[in-house]
Amino acid sequence: MQVTMGRTAAPFAGPRRCFAHVRLAGGSPASLRAGRALRLKGDGIAGARLAVRDRAGRAAARLATPVVAVAAPEVAVKRVYNFGKGKNDGDASMKSLLGGKGANLAEMCGIGLAVPPGFTITTETCRAFHNNDRTLPEGCWEDTLAALKVVEEEMGQKFGDAANPLLLSVRSGAAVSMPGMMDTVLNLGLSDNVVEGLAAKAGGRFAYDAYRRFLDMFGNVVMGVPHELFEEQLEAMKKEKGVEFDTDLSAEDMKEVAHRYKQVYVDQGTQFPDDPYDQLRASIYAVFDSWESDRAKVYRQVAKLTGLGGTAVNVQTMAFGNMGDTSATGVLFTRNPANGDKHLYGEYLMNAQGEDVVAGIRTPLHIDDMKAEMPQMYDELVRNCDLLERHYKEMQDIEFTIQEGKLFMLQCRTGKRTGMSAVKIAVAMVDEGLITPEEAVLKVDANHLDQLLHPQFEDEAAYKDRVVATGLPASPGASVGQVVFTADDAETMKASGHDVILVRKETSPEDVKGMHSSEGVVTQLGGMTSHAAVVARGWGKTCITGCGDLQIDEGNGSCRFGNTVVNEHDWISINGTTGEVIVGKCPLKQPEMVGDLGRFMHWVDQFRTMGVYTNADTPEDAAMARENGAEGIGLCRTEHMFFATEERIKTVRKMIVAQSKEDRVKALDELLPFQRSDFEGLFTAMDGLPVTIRLLDPPLHEFLPDGDMDEVVEMLARETGGKPADIAETIERLEELNPMLGFRGCRLAITYPEIAEMQARAILEAAVNVSKKGVKVQPDIMVPLIGTSAELKNQESLVRRMAEKVFEEKGTRVDYRVGTMIEIPRAALLADQVAETAEFFSFGTNDLTQMTFGYSRDDIGKFLQVYLDKGILQVDPFQVLDEEGVGQLIKMATEKGRATRPNLKVGLCGEQGGDPASVKFVYAVGLDYVSCSPFRVPIARLAAAQASVLDKKK
Repeated sequence: MQVTMGRTAAPFAGPRRCFAHVRLAGGSPASLRAGRALRLKGDGIAGARLAVRDRAGRAAARLATPVVAVAAPEVAVKRVYNFGKGKNDGDASMKSLLGGKGANLAEMCGIGLAVPPGFTITTETCRAFHNNDRTLPEGCWEDTLAALKVVEEEMGQKFGDAANPLLLSVRSGAAVSMPGMMDTVLNLGLSDNVVEGLAAKAGGRFAYDAYRRFLDMFGNVVMGVPHELFEEQLEAMKKEKGVEFDTDLSAEDMKEVAHRYKQVYVDQGTQFPDDPYDQLRASIYAVFDSWESDRAKVYRQVAKLTGLGGTAVNVQTMAFGNMGDTSATGVLFTRNPANGDKHLYGEYLMNAQGEDVVAGIRTPLHIDDMKAEMPQMYDELVRNCDLLERHYKEMQDIEFTIQEGKLFMLQCRTGKRTGMSAVKIAVAMVDEGLITPEEAVLKVDANHLDQLLHPQFEDEAAYKDRVVATGLPASPGASVGQVVFTADDAETMKASGHDVILVRKETSPEDVKGMHSSEGVVTQLGGMTSHAAVVARGWGKTCITGCGDLQIDEGNGSCRFGNTVVNEHDWISINGTTGEVIVGKCPLKQPEMVGDLGRFMHWVDQFRTMGVYTNADTPEDAAMARENGAEGIGLCRTEHMFFATEERIKTVRKMIVAQSKEDRVKALDELLPFQRSDFEGLFTAMDGLPVTIRLLDPPLHEFLPDGDMDEVVEMLARETGGKPADIAETIERLEELNPMLGFRGCRLAITYPEIAEMQARAILEAAVNVSKKGVKVQPDIMVPLIGTSAELKNQESLVRRMAEKVFEEKGTRVDYRVGTMIEIPRAALLADQVAETAEFFSFGTNDLTQMTFGYSRDDIGKFLQVYLDKGILQVDPFQVLDEEGVGQLIKMATEKGRATRPNLKVGLCGEQGGDPASVKFVYAVGLDYVSCSPFRVPIARLAAAQASVLDKKK
C-alpha cells in the first residue's frame, strides 16, 4: 500500500483540506478495511479503487473509492441531499438535480407521508463521476457518510452494527423515468456478522432470506456474477427439500442457501466484501456505471431522451415486506395505465420483497384483493394515493411496502401510460376539477397520439375460434406479426422489412432494442407491472404478459400456446386490450377521433396558434389528412404523381430521352392532362385550404428502368421509338456522381423551361377549372433547390408569364403565390435577397440537413448507430431537427426573409415536421406552419398547442 499525504494551498483564511492518495495493491478484505480506515481518519482522504473482474474479464465492481487529486480548493458543491422527517433537503422542483425518484421522495416527506428516510446523491455527481475517469468528486464520500449518520439518528439504528443493524436500498433515479434500465441493490449492509445479529432480533428465516437476496443482487449488479448461478443454487435447495416456493424453506435452509451463494463468488474468482461501507461505496459506483450501460443508452436513444446529466443515487432505509403474514409489498397506479379508468390498478405479494412483484417469480395478487386480506392497510393506501394525485395533479406510479402492519410509501412518479389512457385521464381530470383544459393539453405526450392512430382489429368476433391463449392485457391495441424468440432476431427481421411479435419467457432490460423493433410482445411470466408491460405501454407497443398457456422451446424454434404449436416466423395476432393470442393474421382497421380524443383535440386546436399542414401527393392522402385535422397541403411532390401508373412512367421516359425540344414538348403534352387532373383532385379535397405544389425535383435517372445497360436501352427504344445509340448517349449524360448536387430541381427547369411551363399550366388550369365549380383554391407554387436569387427570379418570371396566358385563355383569374423551398444553405444565408422575389418560404429540412451535415440520407445508416453509441450524435438528425446547426439556418433565414418582406409566409415541410421537439423549436422561431405526413398531423397539432401553452405561461 502506498500513501501520499499533503495539504492544499488556499488563497483565503480558513481551514485547509487535507488529502491523501491511497493505492491498494491487492483486493483482500483486510486491505479493503485498511483503505476505509484511512478514508475515515481525515477530511478529504481518498481511498483506492479495486477492479474485480469476472471470468470473462469484464469490469464488475469498484470496491474502493478511486484516487482524487486535489490541486486547489473549490467552491463547495452540495452533492448529497437528505430526505426524511428529521431532515429534508429537497422537493419536487429539483428533478434535474435529484432525479425524479429523489425529488419525489423529498416531496412525499414534505407532505407528511410515511417514507423510509435516506439521502440522494445528485445527477450532477454522476456527470462529474464519468467526466473524471469514474472517480467520485472530492468530499462526496465524506458527505455521504454525514448523510448516513442523519439517517442512523432518525432510525435509531447503526449501519453495520450487528446488535441493531440499519439496512439500506441503493437505487437509481434519472430526471426522466427509465423503468428497469439502471441498477438497484436491496438489503445492503448485511454480512456474516450482521446477519446473525439480525436473526437474533427479527428471526432467522427473515434474516437469512434477506441475506441471500442481498448476496444475489450485489453479486449480479456490482460484481458481475450472473444471476442464473445464484438461481441454480436456490432451485437445487428447493429440490433437495421437496418444496415449490422460496417461502417453504426454513431458516436453516436459507442459511445454507446464503452459504452456497458466497461460494458462487469464490467459484467466479472473486470474493464478497463483508465491510458494509465497501458494499455501499461499490453499489453507488454500480448505479453510476449503469447510466452508461448498453441497455440504458439504447433506451435513451429509442425514447429520444437527451440533455440528461446522469442518474442520481437514492440510498434509503429498507422497509421489509417479507416479515410474515402482516407484511406485503406492491406496485400500483392510481388509475388504469392501459385504459385510464379511475381505480387503483396494480399488484402486491404477501410476505415478499419488491423485486418479487416485478420479476414474475411468484404470481402476484390484484390490488383489489387487499380489501379483504388487509382492509385497514388498503384504506390507508387509498387515502395516500388520493393525496398524491391531488398534490401532483397527475396519475401516479407508486411502490409501497407494509412492514408488520405499518404502511411505507417507497416512491412515487408520474405513471407511464398508453395513448388511450393518457387522453382519458387528461379529460377526466378536467371534469373532476383537478386541472384546466390548458393543463390537460400538457399532460399528454404528443407521441401518445401516434398510438391512438394505430390500427385495431376489424372484427373481434370473427377470430374467436382461433384464440389459442389468453394472458394479461398489459398494453392495448392490435398487432400482427411473425413470431421471433430473441431480441436480436426481432431487430434483424425488422431491418429486413418484416413485422414481428417478440415471444419471450420474460423480458429484461437487455431486450429493449428488440422490443422496440417488434409490433408487440408476449411473455409467459410477469404481471401488469412487469418490465415488459411498463416498457411496452410507454412505447405504445401491444403487450400481453403472464400468458400461462405459453411454453417456449427456443432450441427447436417453436412455442406452444396450450395445445397449439407455433413455429418461429409463423404469423400470430395479439389483442393487447383483451389479452388474446390468435393464430394467423387478422384484418386491422383505423381508429376514429371521437369521444375523449375528440374533446381533447378540440382543446388542442383551441390553444394552438401555429398551422399544421400535410405532405400529400394524392386526393386520398389529402382527404385522410383533413380527417386528421390538416389545414392545408404544405408539400405536394409532383414527381410522385408520375409513378402512379406505368403509362405515366413511360411518358416521362419519353420526355427524358427526347432528342429535341419538339419531342420533349410532345411528351409533356401527354403528361399535362394527368397533372391537371391530379391537381384538380387535390384542390377539391382541400377546398378552401392552401395547397403548396413543388415543381419537379428528382434526379431524372430515378425514372429510368433498372437492369443491364443494353437491356435498358433496348426497352427505352421500344417504348419511345428512339434510336438506341441516342438513348445510350442520353443516359450516359444523365448519370450523376452525386444526385443530391446534380441535375435536378430548378436547374432542370431552367435548362428545359418547357417542363416548368407544363407544370405551371397544369396547376393554374386546374385551379381555374375547380374554382368555376365553386371550389375555393389557394395555390402556392414552390420552386425547388434554389441557391441564388437569380434562379428563383428566372422561375418566378416563367410561372407568372404562364399564369397570364392561362388566365387570358380561361377568361378568369385566381390568386396564387410563388415561393421557394429553402434547402440549400446558401439560400438560407441570402434569404433577404431571396425574399425580394419569394412570397413564401418552405424549409425542406431533409435536403437542408443533408447539405448542412454533408450526410446522405441513403448512407447515414452505415454509421448512424456508431455515432449514437459514441455520443457523436444524440439523435438521428433526419428524424429530429438539428437545432444547433440546421435550426440556426432556419432561424436566420426567417429573420432575414421577413426583414425584406414582413408578411412572408414561412413553414417547414421535411420529415421533422411531425416530430414534437422539432415542432416546438420552429414555433419558437416564429414559423407559420409545419407540414408532415397525414398520420402525424394530430401529433404536430398537439406539439404546436403545447408550445403555445408553454409560451403563454412564460
